[in-house]
Amino acid sequence: MRDYLYLSLYKFFTLLAKILPKSVMDYILKALASFAYRVDKKHHHIINANLKLAFGDSLNHNDRDSIGKYTFYNLLQTIIGFIKRDGKDIDNILKDIEFKNSHILEDAIKSKRKIILITAHYGNWELLPLAIASKFGVELIGVGRKLDSPVMDRVLIKNREQFGVKMIYRKGAMKALIRALKANKIVGVLLDQHLGEKQGGVEVNFFNKKVFQSPIASILARNFNAIVIPAFISTDDYKNYIVTFYNPLPTIKTHNIEDDILKMTQAQSDIMQEVISNRPKEWFWVHRRWKGFYPEIYRRETD
Repeated sequence: MRDYLYLSLYKFFTLLAKILPKSVMDYILKALASFAYRVDKKHHHIINANLKLAFGDSLNHNDRDSIGKYTFYNLLQTIIGFIKRDGKDIDNILKDIEFKNSHILEDAIKSKRKIILITAHYGNWELLPLAIASKFGVELIGVGRKLDSPVMDRVLIKNREQFGVKMIYRKGAMKALIRALKANKIVGVLLDQHLGEKQGGVEVNFFNKKVFQSPIASILARNFNAIVIPAFISTDDYKNYIVTFYNPLPTIKTHNIEDDILKMTQAQSDIMQEVISNRPKEWFWVHRRWKGFYPEIYRRETD
């Protein structure tokens, strides 16, 4: 029953996206985002807890509310963008995307070394791998979570794979990523979610607070001498997008494996923090990023 509800909503918004002018659609999405932020008490609390921990007194209540509403708005725009891309060709996808520092990825491809792209749930993160795969003519393998709805999961996979992006699920991801790198495919990983210590997360700093973060990119980079390139996508109007590549992060290989992994993972956390700090409204503040060390900030009086 739930699958049919999700599919019906998907088709309804597909229809709206096709018949409504962008300005009208944007207005509706802003209204929905504001409503969701107000009524979704659980995620309202998580967003504010994260912002308070990350920025302290530098953000006031209105600042946090503004970013909170935009978090929902950005998610809705990401979903609508996903819907609008269905059935489009590569040229239509790329015409509204600018690529900054393309030479970084181009040089990495020419070097014949293995390539790992790292990013976060930032901007239109669903568009990022499709844009890169389409622009540079590469096959990109990403890691994602299987959706609760099998029907919508199939829709998501179809949308991604039509542009040369293949997604693998987190369970068993390491073996699949190793196979991908051995086949000279580009690997992309999202590193901004909590991964508990029991699940292999390592302790790093993020906004000057301790977090557990996945070391998967560091382990792969060290074992394959891969180039680790941060890549993020941003927008001001949800029509024109900018994909920015940052300088490759150091791949470290000494006799101290644990220290190597920690240093590389911290560097990945640092670049995510830098990007998010510059435009905090585009990050998905809904994740309980700091729950490994500060679980108390996510507890509500009603819990």
